[in-house]
Amino acid sequence: MLSIIASCIPFCNYNQSPRNMYQCQMSKQTMGTPYHNHVYRSDNKIYRLLTPQAPLVRTVSHSNYNFGLCPSGTNAVVAVISYTGYDMEDAMIVNKGAYDRGFAHGCVYKSYIRDLNENTGGKSRYRLINNKKGDRFQSDKYGLDTDGLPFIGQKLEQGQPDQCIYDKVQQRIKVNSYKDNESSRIESVRLMGDEKDQSHVSVGYTIRYPRNPVIGDKFSSRHGQKGVLSVIWPQEDMPFTENGITPDVIINPHAFPSRMTIGMLIESLAGKGGALNGNFIETRPFESYMDDDAVDYFGKELLKHGYNYYGNETMYSGIYGEQMKVDIYLGLVYYQRLRHMVSDKSQARASGPYDILTHQPVKGRKKMGGIRFGEMERDSLLAHGASFCLNDRLMRCSDYSEGYVCTKCGSILSTYLNR
Repeated sequence: MLSIIASCIPFCNYNQSPRNMYQCQMSKQTMGTPYHNHVYRSDNKIYRLLTPQAPLVRTVSHSNYNFGLCPSGTNAVVAVISYTGYDMEDAMIVNKGAYDRGFAHGCVYKSYIRDLNENTGGKSRYRLINNKKGDRFQSDKYGLDTDGLPFIGQKLEQGQPDQCIYDKVQQRIKVNSYKDNESSRIESVRLMGDEKDQSHVSVGYTIRYPRNPVIGDKFSSRHGQKGVLSVIWPQEDMPFTENGITPDVIINPHAFPSRMTIGMLIESLAGKGGALNGNFIETRPFESYMDDDAVDYFGKELLKHGYNYYGNETMYSGIYGEQMKVDIYLGLVYYQRLRHMVSDKSQARASGPYDILTHQPVKGRKKMGGIRFGEMERDSLLAHGASFCLNDRLMRCSDYSEGYVCTKCGSILSTYLNR
C-alpha cells in the first residue's frame, strides 16, 4: 500500500484499495524498457516494448524516481462504450489503425549458451569451423556464415541449421538444428571464454521473437483494470467523434461500477486536458489538485478547448454513420501490455510423445505433451452421460496400446510370435 509502485498510480486515492494492490502486482508483469544497454546484455529471458511512451498523467514519485527513463506502456485514446459485443466481460477492442502504427508492439529475447568443449580424455571435442585447417565447410549449403555460426538478423525456422561445429573425434562437421516451433531472428552471437581455462570456449546466442498483440493477449491500465484483446477492429468501422477521432481502445462500461476505479476515469479526463494543452499532468495522491476539486479543475480545462465538461463526446457509428443516442466518455489513459501472451500458453495436440512405461501422454507444453483430463473432468462427463466421449478421452487418446499376449497363459511378458 505504501510502496513506490503504489505511489506511481495517478489518483490512487479515488480507487478501491484492492485495485491498487492488483496494479502493484501487474506493474511487475508489464512489457516495458527494462534496461538501456541492450547490446551488452545476455539475460535468460527479457520482455521488451518496442513503442513505449512516457505517461501523460504521472505522479510526483514517477518523476522523483526517474521512471520516465523506463517507460512501460502507451498513451491510448480510450472510449467507454459497449460496441460490437467483442468487449463483453473484461475483453477490449483495439483499433487496427493504432495496431498498424505500432500500438503495444513488443519482442521477447531469449539467450542460451552452446558449449564447444565436451571433454574426451582432457581435450575439448568440438571447435569452431576454420576452413584454413581444411574443414571444407560449405556455408551456402547450410545458410550460415563461414565459421558455422548464423548471421545477425537471420530468420530461424524449426528444423533449420543454426550452428555447425567441427567434431575432432569423428573428424566431421556436426550440425545443430533450431528446435523451437516459433520462428525468430538472431539478435546477437558472441564467443565467451573462461578466465581459468583458456581453451574452454562457448558460443552465446540471443534470439528475438517478435510479439505483436494477438487475440487473447493481456493488457491493463494503471488501476487494476486488466483485460484481454478480443478483436483488432478496422479503423473505418470504429466509432468516431465530431473531430474525426477514433479511439485506440474500447472497454466495456461494466468494468467500472462494481470495481469503483474512479481514478481511471479522472486519469482519462486529465490525460485529455494534458494532450490538448501539450503538458504532462503531475499529481500527488491525497492532495487536492491545484487547490481545487480534480474533476472540476480538469473539466474547466476541457471547457476552454470547447469540449464537454465531463469528458463526454458525441460519437457516430463507424458502421452505419448515424449519431449515437448517448454521449460517450472518451479520454487518454496509459495502457500497459502484460507479458501473459497466448503464444506462450496455447497447448493442443492430436497425438504425440507418450511415456514408454505407462503408454500415457507425457506432460509439459515444451515436450508436446497432452492436457490432463483429471478426476473432476471425468465426473462432468459422467454426469452428462457421455460415455463414448469418456471412452475416447481416457482410453483411445490416452492408454490405448497394442501388444502380444500368450494365448495359453495370458502373459504379456513371455510372449513370442509364431510365424
